[in-house]
Amino acid sequence: MLPRLIQSPAYWTGSFKITRPDVEFLFSQFLEQERPLSNRDLALRLIRHRIGQEEEKLKKQIERGTLFQPREKYKVGQMLVFPALDYALGKVLHKRPGQNAEDGEFTVIEVEFEDKQRREFASMLERPHVLNIDEAGGQSVPQDDSVDAETIFERYGDAIIEEIEARLVDQDDALFFNGKWFLKSLLLGVNVGHLNLAEAILDINEGRPLPVEDILKELDLSAGSSKELAEISLNVAMSADERFEDVGPDGQIRWFLRRLEPADALTIPPRLAYQPLDYDRSSLTGELLEFERELDDELSNLAPSGEQPREALLSLIYPHRRVGTLPLTSRIERLFPLAPDGRHVRIIFVDGEDGTEFPGWVVGQHKYVAGLNDFYRRHRLPIGAAITVKATDDPLRIKLDFESYRPRTEYIRLAVPQNGRLTFANFKRSIGAGYDELLFLGAEDIEGVDSIWTATRDRRRGLVDIMRDLMPELAKLNPQNAVHVKTLYGAVNILRRCPPGPIFAALTTRSDFEHVAGPYWRLSS
Repeated sequence: MLPRLIQSPAYWTGSFKITRPDVEFLFSQFLEQERPLSNRDLALRLIRHRIGQEEEKLKKQIERGTLFQPREKYKVGQMLVFPALDYALGKVLHKRPGQNAEDGEFTVIEVEFEDKQRREFASMLERPHVLNIDEAGGQSVPQDDSVDAETIFERYGDAIIEEIEARLVDQDDALFFNGKWFLKSLLLGVNVGHLNLAEAILDINEGRPLPVEDILKELDLSAGSSKELAEISLNVAMSADERFEDVGPDGQIRWFLRRLEPADALTIPPRLAYQPLDYDRSSLTGELLEFERELDDELSNLAPSGEQPREALLSLIYPHRRVGTLPLTSRIERLFPLAPDGRHVRIIFVDGEDGTEFPGWVVGQHKYVAGLNDFYRRHRLPIGAAITVKATDDPLRIKLDFESYRPRTEYIRLAVPQNGRLTFANFKRSIGAGYDELLFLGAEDIEGVDSIWTATRDRRRGLVDIMRDLMPELAKLNPQNAVHVKTLYGAVNILRRCPPGPIFAALTTRSDFEHVAGPYWRLSS
C-alpha cells in the first residue's frame, strides 16, 4: 500500500501552513454550524478538508494518464501517472529490451516528466512487484485506513492547533471565548435592554450564580436562532460589561453580579500581600526543608505530592485568620475548582459541625479562598487551629471540619501590643478546638496589632529587623530561652506576610541568630 503525502510527519510538522483558503474554509464551518468550535473541532475539520483535497487532487492527476504498474505494457507517447513519485505525470519517449537473471526478460521504458527530467522504468515484469496496484492492495485512487482525521490529529494535533491559533488570532472577525472560536459578525445583537434584564434576573436570584441558559429563558433573544448562537452572543456581551462576572470553574460559565461579590474576592487583602524576597535556598538544612514542607505555606510554591487527595489538613496562621481566608497550599489546592485564566470561582462551603452552608470565593491567582470570616468567628477558631478540608461528590461544594471539644481553660501564647511593639505573654483562655501548639497564639487587642502591622508596613521594616524584635519576646516564654522555627514563622506573619523560606535562610546565614539545638534558635548575644 503506497504512502500518501498527507501521512508524512513532515507534511504536518514542517510544511503545513494555514493558507487564506484554509481560513475561508474554517470560517465557512461557523456559517454552517452557527455555534462555537474548539481548537480540536477546527483541527479535525481542517484535516478532513485537507484529506479530501488530496484525494481530489490525486483523482484529477490520475485522470491525466494511466497508473504506472511494472507488469503492464506501454506504448511510446502514452501518458503515465507514477504513484510512488507523488503521482507525477510523465510521457513514454522510448522503449528497449531489458534482461537480468532475477527478472528474466522485460521492457525498459524511458519517461519524460513535466519538469523535463527523464528516468527509466522496468515494464512487462512477470515477477510480482509492490507497485502493482492490486498486489499493493490499492485501487484507482489508493486508499489507506490510517489516513483518517482522528489518527492524524492524535499524532500531529498540537502542531496543527498551534498553526490554527496563530492564524486565527490575526483575523479581525475571529473571536476566542471560553476555549472556543467563533465569528463576531455572526453574533446576535445584544442591547442594553437585554443586559439590564440580565442584571435584574441575577439580582433577584438570592445571590446565586446562573448559567447563561437560565438567563436566556427570560430574554427574547434566541427566537429564530440556534441555542448555541444565542448563548455565545449573550456570554460575549455580558463578559464585556463590568457589571457581570463569570465565577464558574474551568469550562463552566456561571454569571454573577460583581457588586455582590466580597471585596476580598475582587482585590487581594493587604494582609496577604507578599513582596518576594531573594534568599539562598541552599542554606536551608534538611531539617528546615522538612519544616517548610510541614508548614506548607501557599507562598512556598511547593510541588504537590502523592495522588489527588480527598481531604487535607492545614494549620491556620494569623493573616488568614485575620481577614477570613483559607490558603491554597500544595496539599489543599487540588481540592478546589480553579479557572486557568486567573479569575475566581464561587463555591459552597459546608460546615462539618452543623451543616451550615455559605459561599466561598476561590482566588486561584493569589492562592487563597475568601469568605470564611463568619465561620472562624462562629466557632472561635484560634490562630494555629487545625482545619480539615474535604472534597465532596460536587466539585463546587467543599466541607470544612476541625477537632471540636468542650471548651477548657488552657495557657496560651497571647500577642500583646505594647509601646508600638509586639510582645508576647502566657494567659489562661478557654479553648474548644484542636490546634498546632507551635503555631497556636491569641490576639485580643486586634486594633493594637493592626496598628503595629500598619507601622511595620509603612516604615518598610526589613525581615531581619522584625525577627530581631520578636525572638527575645518569644524566647522568654520558653525555659530554654529559645524559639522554635515554626513559632517564629507564625509570629513574623503577624507583622509581615512571609513564607518560611526567607525566614529560615535568615536564621542560617545571619550572625544575628544563634542555633541552639534541633529546630530551636535565639538571638545572638
